[in-house]
Amino acid sequence: MYQEKMRKIRNIPKLSAKWANIFVPFILSCLMSGIISLINLLRNIGWYDGFIDLWLKNWMISWSMAFPIVLLLLPWVRRFVGIFVDISHLKSSK
Repeated sequence: MYQEKMRKIRNIPKLSAKWANIFVPFILSCLMSGIISLINLLRNIGWYDGFIDLWLKNWMISWSMAFPIVLLLLPWVRRFVGIFVDISHLKSSK
């Protein structure tokens, strides 16, 4: 019963663990680009009537660049972090 709950979220099957390498950067780049574009737009222009439309437009442009950049840089960042942090247990679990 417990394993059945683990495999589905509201009757939608969960993705396999191999998708985490794509899904985590996808969500992270979405959140980061959205927050940063919101802060930059508020600081540079301030709030006005068409703010949400302009922000969403700028966010999508930022996200379309952020996601591929994160995917490209992620292997390098993992190796760089491995210089300072013991990640051997992560490599052996694959």
